Amino acid sequence: MFLEESSVLATPFSIGGVTIPGRLLLAPMDGFTDSPFRSMCKEHGAALCTSEFINGIDMMYGHPHLKNQLVFQDNERPFCYQIFDDDPQRLLDAGIKLAERKPDLMDINMGCSARSVSNRGAGAGLLRVPEKIKQIACSLVREVPVPVTAKIRLGWDDRSRNYLEVAKILEDCGISAITVHARTRKQGYQGTADWDAIAEVKTYASVPVIGNGDVRNVEDALRLIKHTSCDAVMIGRASLGNPWVFEGKNRENISNGELFDGMVQHLQRMTEMYSPRIGTILFRKHLARYLSEHLLTSEIRQKIFSIEEPQTLMSEIKFILEIMED
Repeated sequence: MFLEESSVLATPFSIGGVTIPGRLLLAPMDGFTDSPFRSMCKEHGAALCTSEFINGIDMMYGHPHLKNQLVFQDNERPFCYQIFDDDPQRLLDAGIKLAERKPDLMDINMGCSARSVSNRGAGAGLLRVPEKIKQIACSLVREVPVPVTAKIRLGWDDRSRNYLEVAKILEDCGISAITVHARTRKQGYQGTADWDAIAEVKTYASVPVIGNGDVRNVEDALRLIKHTSCDAVMIGRASLGNPWVFEGKNRENISNGELFDGMVQHLQRMTEMYSPRIGTILFRKHLARYLSEHLLTSEIRQKIFSIEEPQTLMSEIKFILEIMED
């Protein structure tokens, strides 16, 4: 029965005429979903990959970190840029500039709950100003030559759950798909995601609805689709340290050998993109999640997280995993 049910996850669907070859999508995560990580997830079955959050202000001033943040490879397609800002004109300008790089889709971030983003009126902060959402969405759909999507939350807090109003505004503007993270901004990542709210949006929307929240594995994804009839499922935090989740593997089912090989591949891609030293340092946040199932002593953690040379790091990790295997 599980195999029969899971076959739906490999069924293609369309967003604005762009074919998405499956139903499990990688969520945008700031500081994590760069090109090396996206390519890992894509190889393990992610049907759509989205960039880190791209700040409209950074686009306006040409921030140096955009050099790496905007990179994507053809093997990551279909690929989506996600942009955020509180200013409609900056968002439009950013969208037009990014479209020149020929992504397949463009997504508007209306769901980031981080205080540094939402308190300035960007991300989930936009949910407090529906008229601004209309201005932003309509202008981007009109001016950007790729399908435009949006990722939202249920509202700012429980007293202002306006997700149906926002979804209608977005659809009226011509948005091609809506991703619903089934929590409010106030909840952040706490509490239980309200899947019934995703089902409500799906009932009223005629564009694809993508469910997000409390999906830790393929079994959860199938339950979410069954519960809400959503068109696809977006997986975020559960993919960190486990890009294999997109092919249906839970973290505890990954052998140390497979884990090590995956880490080597990931680190190699990061050192190639950034530099051996910077790539190794940036890899530490991923390493912490790859090894989250292993009970490492504070001394071992301190040792491996201070290494700045990739070969030395992987040799040390291989040694640790071999000891644990014994």
